[in-house]
Amino acid sequence: MSGGIEACGGAHYWAREIAALGHEVRLIPPAYVKPFVKRGKTDAADAEAISEAVTRKTMRFAQIKSAEQQAAAMVLKTRGLLVRQQTQAINALRAHLSELGIVAGIGTAKIAGLIETVRDETDARLPKAARLALSALADKIEREIIAEAKRD
Repeated sequence: MSGGIEACGGAHYWAREIAALGHEVRLIPPAYVKPFVKRGKTDAADAEAISEAVTRKTMRFAQIKSAEQQAAAMVLKTRGLLVRQQTQAINALRAHLSELGIVAGIGTAKIAGLIETVRDETDARLPKAARLALSALADKIEREIIAEAKRD
């Protein structure tokens, strides 16, 4: 028995599971299914479009990824997310402090000076509420920088 699945989030897992039951599974990239959708985006319309697309002789299918291939992609995506979050946290700290006239040059080394300012209870340029909020941000940045240094 043969069938098609739109290649999306859990499709590779389900394709492996269905193939293990003896079925031939073909993954169709979403961009190749879209031209066959006749009306609004519903499960029924998608199923009809997939059924139509899978019968085309010229249809190109996606390879079913192994769990190991998916895991390797997850590692890269997760690392990318963490790097973006670290950059966001650093940019937020830099922006918030600049609103109070506290600035530093670009780079991780320069961020240490801003963190010291946040930690310095005697620095009157930083109101107590701002210090409290930015301390949490500084903690996060420091944890990430230390973890990154250990990985490197």
